[in-house]
Amino acid sequence: MADTSFLSWPFFEAKHRELAERLAGWCTEHLPADHGDVDAACRDLVAALGEAGFLKLSGADEGEKLDVRSLCILRETLARHDGLADFAFAMQGLGMGAVSLFGSAEQREWLQKTRAGKAISAFALTEPASGSDVANITVSARRDGNHFVLNGEKTWISNGGIADIYVVFARTGEGPGAKGLSAFLVPADTPGFEIAERLEVIAPHPLARLKFTEMRLPADAMIGEPGAGFRIAMSVLDIFRATVGAAALGFARRALDESLKRAKERELFGAPLAELQMVQGHIADMALGVDASALLIYRAAWTKDMGAARVTREASMAKLHATETAQQVIDQAVQLHGGDGVRKGTVVESLYREIRALRIYEGASDVQKIVIARQALGS
Repeated sequence: MADTSFLSWPFFEAKHRELAERLAGWCTEHLPADHGDVDAACRDLVAALGEAGFLKLSGADEGEKLDVRSLCILRETLARHDGLADFAFAMQGLGMGAVSLFGSAEQREWLQKTRAGKAISAFALTEPASGSDVANITVSARRDGNHFVLNGEKTWISNGGIADIYVVFARTGEGPGAKGLSAFLVPADTPGFEIAERLEVIAPHPLARLKFTEMRLPADAMIGEPGAGFRIAMSVLDIFRATVGAAALGFARRALDESLKRAKERELFGAPLAELQMVQGHIADMALGVDASALLIYRAAWTKDMGAARVTREASMAKLHATETAQQVIDQAVQLHGGDGVRKGTVVESLYREIRALRIYEGASDVQKIVIARQALGS
């Protein structure tokens, strides 16, 4: 049974505790999902999360704000039960984050579909030569009368190949670097748009390389103002970066739970592992790391929910600490499980594969250190 005592912390309101309890019950009944066909599993998970009402929290009604604490509770709890379920939920929020924050009334019709689980969304920012360096985006969007024409490629796009709607960032040229980017809403059936390649990774998720060849979009497909793409992308990441830490926390909690069970049940030299002082030391380190991550994550979420315009420093700290710590906690869980820890299909082996990508996407760990240092230096 996972520790839920953190829900009594002053970061939370009654609605958050009620959400955590309702979601935990749903997860026990529906997860883990069958991962035999990853694309189908993601579609089914989105539909199920939508039907249960949880996807309503992945976006916000016009004039309202996203509840970041709820997003973090959802991601932490889902990740503790099934990494693919966390992925399915997270991409509905991240994918349509730009529309939730800056979209027009017409564009928000897509948001209502994704919040109901009736459509799948994707966030297309990364390019072959532009990952953490967002200002270096090269996909072009030239104006042609009442249309924009896009050319170029995106890669490592989550939900690529199964999404119904993509938010695509492209260079419109209002200024150099970050000043010349804009965001566009792109339906998957737009002529000139293709899935150039499906990408396989160690923890199976739907990922793809996208290609745009003279793809025409109506001018009203632009989200927000021309040249506002970088600000839009950073605003979205500012909110959802802390939730990546929450997913890592969910993985770490599950690893700790599995390790506690193993330590109590497995005997070595005639006594349970839990009686060995060295094992107790490892358990202490794991528990400490989990609580420290939770404090950083929910501080960042609470700060944003209390009205902070930006939480760049807090979110970066939360994401960095939680993902790096979860990697350490899960690695120790594998060690405590011995040979069973590397047996394919076991819980800790699955966690070991799931956690690694979180230290890379939405800002790699080294980039988070740069962000934190610049914030501390006041530059």
